[in-house]
Amino acid sequence: MRLFDLSLRFKMPLWGGGLILATALALSASFVLQTWDTLHQEIQKNAQDLGRSIAHSLFPVMLHDDVWQAYELVSRPFATPQNTALAESLMVLDSTAKVYVSSRPEEHPVLSPLASLGEEFQELERVFPRASDADVFVLEAPGADHIYVTVPIVSDGVRLGTLIVTYNKSLISERFTHLLENALWTTLAVLAVLLPVTAYWGRRMMQPMRLITQRISGIGRGDLEALDARLYPYGDEVGQLFLAYEGMRSKLLEKAELEKQMLTTDRLAALGRLTASIAHEINNPLGGMLNSISTLKKHGSPDAVTQKTVSLLERGLTQIRETVAALLVEAKVKSRPLARSDLDDVRVLVSHAAKKLATQITWQPEIPESLALPSTLVRQVLINLLLNAIAAAGQGGQVDLRAEVNGQHLLLTIENTGKPLSSEQLAHLFEPFTPFSENGNGLGLWICYQIVTQLGGTIRAESTPAQSRFTVTLPIDSPHADNAPKNLPD
Repeated sequence: MRLFDLSLRFKMPLWGGGLILATALALSASFVLQTWDTLHQEIQKNAQDLGRSIAHSLFPVMLHDDVWQAYELVSRPFATPQNTALAESLMVLDSTAKVYVSSRPEEHPVLSPLASLGEEFQELERVFPRASDADVFVLEAPGADHIYVTVPIVSDGVRLGTLIVTYNKSLISERFTHLLENALWTTLAVLAVLLPVTAYWGRRMMQPMRLITQRISGIGRGDLEALDARLYPYGDEVGQLFLAYEGMRSKLLEKAELEKQMLTTDRLAALGRLTASIAHEINNPLGGMLNSISTLKKHGSPDAVTQKTVSLLERGLTQIRETVAALLVEAKVKSRPLARSDLDDVRVLVSHAAKKLATQITWQPEIPESLALPSTLVRQVLINLLLNAIAAAGQGGQVDLRAEVNGQHLLLTIENTGKPLSSEQLAHLFEPFTPFSENGNGLGLWICYQIVTQLGGTIRAESTPAQSRFTVTLPIDSPHADNAPKNLPD
């Protein structure tokens, strides 16, 4: 696997740690170079200050040719430890570039030519200026072990000699190494703090991103699992992504529910057209057979067995006609407006079934005296739903009815206790010939659905372990219709 294909959980800490490390190395390198340059400048400044101070004191001594006094002057700085740690030696040259006096007489004998003291001094004699009386010259040869600073011994334009201050490069290396170690330990301490913090925040930020990625990947499989907003309760881009996912999830759930409702509506509409077509085809020969039987009973003289058989056929065909008639629900019928008394009639009609099962009915009709709805069809919807609710509630159950006007709609709510409906039953609840009780034929809810749909309303079923609820919403032509009879348009 390539580095760029790794999860952001790993790439963010790696990139963050790499940037921190690169920054630390760059700062350390800059510090090292600055420290090296500062040490050089410090050494040179120290040499120049020391050289000028001693050179000023040496001029009168050399003028009187007092070698011992000159030796005391060049040896005095090494009497204190701190100065000894800076310069390695002090050497005075006369005007002929011979050793006049040195703080290390055994290494630099008096009257020795400068070039005879070694290769480094040969190079120093070749390059240090003699003509200028005011120049301080610094020699740091690449391969040399020492740094040399030359200071002219001059006064009133008269130059008597040159003071050479010698520094060992190991002094700079030791101090530089010490500073470098301190910088290294400081850098490591900073990295020890920043790298774990970077790794933690990388994982902390990528955990929500990983969860969102998993949720989005599951959308194609229909998995619309919610995200807990407490996982990332901040308002930055990641928090906005949380909100965007929840918004998208809500829209997808609404779309899925709408598609489900549309499929259910289309399926029920297709079933309605199919059953209506079949019912019409059955009604034509059925009417002829019933007319023939009626004619036979009126004008024929069949024997007892034939008479009994004809009566049996008539009852069977009549039952078929009633069943077919239930499939031919037509909302465009002539009917008077719905009145409050119609709900009282419905209560009387279902009370017998309720008494048989000792079912308690709560009745809350809160509607005007008259509503512009066909009373016959609304009564049929209520009777079917209430009888189903009483049967579902069972022995000693509870059924509640509420009727109210909400704006331009009539809301009918029927609730009952008893065994809840399963998700499978809810999916096929309004299909014909799908009974949900032992004595039903599966047409009651189908008829309710057809009537409500043709009236431009909706019917919705819900079920929980505590109760089942049917909600019917019917549009009203006018909130308060006259009490006079009114026919709906054909």
